This record gives sequence, C-alpha cells and structure tokens, in this order.
Amino acid sequence: MNIISAVDHRAAGESMSHARRLAVLLVTTFAFMACFAVWMMFGVIGIPLRRELGLSATEFGLLTSTPVLTGAIFRLPLGIWTDRYGGRIVMILLLVLCAVPVWLCSYANAFWELLLLGLALGLVGASFAVGMPYVARFFPKERRGFAMGVFGAGTTGAAINMFIAPILIARYGWQGVPRFYAVALLATAALFWLLSAPDPGAGKSGASVRRQLAVLGDLRVWKYCQYYSIVFGGFTALSVWMPQYFVQEYGLGIAQAALLAACFSLPAGVLRAFGGWLADRFGAHHVTWWVLWAAWIALFLLSYPQTDFIIHTIRGPAQFHIGLASLPFTTLLFALGVAFACGMASTFKYVGDEFPSEMGAVTGIVGLAGGLGGFLLPILFGVILDWLGISSSCFMFLYGIVWVSLILNYLTEVRRLPVMGEAIDGPAPPIAAAGGSREPLARLTAGEG
Repeated sequence: MNIISAVDHRAAGESMSHARRLAVLLVTTFAFMACFAVWMMFGVIGIPLRRELGLSATEFGLLTSTPVLTGAIFRLPLGIWTDRYGGRIVMILLLVLCAVPVWLCSYANAFWELLLLGLALGLVGASFAVGMPYVARFFPKERRGFAMGVFGAGTTGAAINMFIAPILIARYGWQGVPRFYAVALLATAALFWLLSAPDPGAGKSGASVRRQLAVLGDLRVWKYCQYYSIVFGGFTALSVWMPQYFVQEYGLGIAQAALLAACFSLPAGVLRAFGGWLADRFGAHHVTWWVLWAAWIALFLLSYPQTDFIIHTIRGPAQFHIGLASLPFTTLLFALGVAFACGMASTFKYVGDEFPSEMGAVTGIVGLAGGLGGFLLPILFGVILDWLGISSSCFMFLYGIVWVSLILNYLTEVRRLPVMGEAIDGPAPPIAAAGGSREPLARLTAGEG
C-alpha cells in the first residue's frame, strides 16, 4: 500500500513538473510576443509619421531600425545577466522599465525625439536573449529544439502588430498605438510574475563575465552569427519594411498593406516551432542547408523589378511586361517567411546542442548579430532605394547575403574544409540523410589543433 502510494505521489509530481514547464514556456512565449510587437511598432506607425514629417527612404529606414539597434546591443549583457540572476527577474524588470519610453513615444513630435525614444524602447528586443536560455533550461536536450522553437514563435508579435496597429491608427491616430502597447507591457509583466517559475540554472555556475565571453574565441559562434544575421536579421528588417513597400509598390492603404505584410511575418513566427521540431528530427545542419536554398530561390524571384520592354518584330513592335502582381509576390513572401522561421530554429538548435553550459552568453552573442542585421538592413534598404530607385533592390541585397551563407555552409559543413581554422574529424555527413544530429565541429581553443 505504501509502495503504491509512493508511486502515485511520484507520478503526480512528474505530471505537475511537466505542467509547470509548459506554463513557463507559454507565458514566456507570450511575453516575448508582446515585446516583439512593441519592437516592430515603428514599421506601421512610421507610415503616417513619414508623411507627417516628410522623411526620405533613408530616414524612414533609420526610424524603423533604431529600436532594433538597442535590442541587438543589449542582447549580450542581458543574456549574461540571465545566466547569473535568472530569466524570471530580468524579464519582469525589462517589461516594466520599457513601458515608460513606449508611453512617452505618443508625445513625440520631432524626428530626433522619436529616434531617442526608439533607442530606449528598443530594449524590449533584448527579451529574446532572456527568454531563450530561460525556457531551454526547463527541458531535456532531446526536447530543447522544440521548446526553443515554440518560444521563438513569439516573433508572431510582428504580425500581431500589423493587425492591431492599423486599427488603433484609424480610430485614435498613431499616438494610440504606443499608449496601448505601454499598458500591454505592464499587464504582461503581471501575468509573467504569476505564471513563471524561478530559473533552475541561474547563478549556479558563478562564472565571471570574462569567462563567459571566452566563447567569442570559438569560430563556430561567428558562423552561427552569420546564419542568424540573415534569417533573423532579414526577418526583422522585412517585417518593418514590407508595409510601406506594399503602399509604394502596389498603391495599397495602410490596413491592406499591413495585412499582406503579415503573410510574411506570421508564418515566420508560428512555424518556428515546426522548425525546431525539424531540427530535433533531422539535425540543425540539414535544416539550415535547405532553408538557405529555399530562401535563395525565393529572393531571386522577388528581386526581379517591374519591367516593360519592346521587341521589334517583323509585324511591328511588341510590348511586354514582366513583374509580380500582389498575389504571387505575397505567396513568395510567405515561402520566404517559412524558410526564415525554420532557419531561426535550426540556428539555435546548433547553440543548444553545442554550447549547453554557455547558452546565455552564446544566445546573447548570436542574438546580437541577428539584431544588428535587423538594424543595418532597413537603413541599407533605404540607402539603396534612394540610390537605385528600384523597389525590389532590398531583395537583391538579401539575395547576395544568402549566397554568402550558402557558400559558408557548403565549405564548412558539406565539404568540411578548415576554412575557419576548425579541426575536422571524419567525413562530411550526407546532405540527404535524415535523422539525428551531425557531429559538432571541434572547438577552437588554446592548445588544440
């Protein structure tokens, strides 16, 4: 009788533990979703602001990317603080503190004021480096890719922003958006406090900041930074760039443009959990390889500008038009969003598998690279657009970056050439193989190789 009772209590304890892990995962994902919606806010309210302030394409790119800069820079320190103090307390402080500049944004009436407040509220973007290692520590290694994928689905906040912001703009003006989001951040902080749990791995290592940053000497980290700068940086940049792209290229209103732009950002968030499952099932390398190819093909087709040309035939001139209408364009954009979603998940599957004890620091570093990509790309989009005057030039630029990533992946993981100083052991894994994860490249440390 005592044995049966003990077994029942143990089963109940395991069930409660699983339920608590699930609650932590869901509430942290919701908090990240709220933060991401705020982070992408200028992508929609920037459209009326651009008309109101008379901004150029470059200035618009700077406005939309300014919050991304702060979110990128602070991912590394917040990732380290998460390792030391726990994700729960860091996330709550972040939500509460960032509500202040978000509210003040509604009172700004000059470009420089918006830039300064954008830098302050951009801290919400660093919530990724807090939540990712926080939720990962609640799950075993074989389920970590899926858990991190579910958390990464919080990037659907970009799509939610495109649904909510146009409604608020139509009813209350653009000032209603930051006010609504400030209240939402405070409500999210209260909910997170109630449903989250203390971080099981916080403060146990006692490693110094210098020791945590020693992973910067590992060249694998820089390779994953390059991958993430395109899949996440490209996702972030296009999320803030696409609403105004649809307005200018297809002459749509703000609500219609935001709805079509959500066809990119929504799958890129929702399907990130699916990407995590794929990475668990087939390995991070195989998923990343095919993600880069899919993105490369989609960007090639998206890059072609609207073109009219005349062919002189024996019957006279024949005029032709080549260009994507809004429906096929949005379909390709959807496919690109799916590819980026799987690529974001597979990149952090690499991190979770190869750096389990330094996950906070490595998450911060890789997230920093992705955030910097999201900051620089909209500015570059604006500069290239002002220079060339071709709307699809943003896709041309991304096409070239993805091509670089493909070459890097082929050389280091298909051919396994030591182009980055790796010590290569054994033959390359076949690309078409399914199941399992690849052998990690040997870490470059002092005295090795």
